[in-house]
Amino acid sequence: MRQVLFVVTCAIATVLSTNFASATIRITADRGGRIIDYVERFMQARASGEQVVIDGYCLSACTLVVGMLPREQVCATRNAVLGFHAAWRPTSDGRKVSSHIATQVMMDVYPPELRSWIGHRGGLTPRLILLEGRELAGIVPTCGGAAARVVTATVRSPRVIRSDSSRATFNAQQTR
Repeated sequence: MRQVLFVVTCAIATVLSTNFASATIRITADRGGRIIDYVERFMQARASGEQVVIDGYCLSACTLVVGMLPREQVCATRNAVLGFHAAWRPTSDGRKVSSHIATQVMMDVYPPELRSWIGHRGGLTPRLILLEGRELAGIVPTCGGAAARVVTATVRSPRVIRSDSSRATFNAQQTR
């Protein structure tokens, strides 16, 4: 009886450790934020090999994921929508002013096919342009096979928590 209990316990521990080792970042409703915060988070994901599943809105700085991670590390479901606009920074009186340098940096990060898609829509301006459906599937790999199974398994969903209007930080939460 003890041997059976030991074997079952080892099997459960193996399954749990496998799920946590293959944790995935799932993006479902991310409005963006400070570019530097996203660069830091996506560099961590790239280094760790975490899979990123875009399964909803990924807007503004969130879209950097497409250029910062290798193609095999990011995928989009049929619910995915990427939203692009020019970068901006707040002024001392609370207004927004375009940042041409940050906008160019974002464009440089995106893969060539995405830069072309953006260019055909007038480039990055204050107006939000959305990429979804077949057009998105032509640029970002569609989740399938193992990635689709991971969406229903252990997932880390990044949430942006704003402690003040000028700083965004990530809080990734383990879910089942």
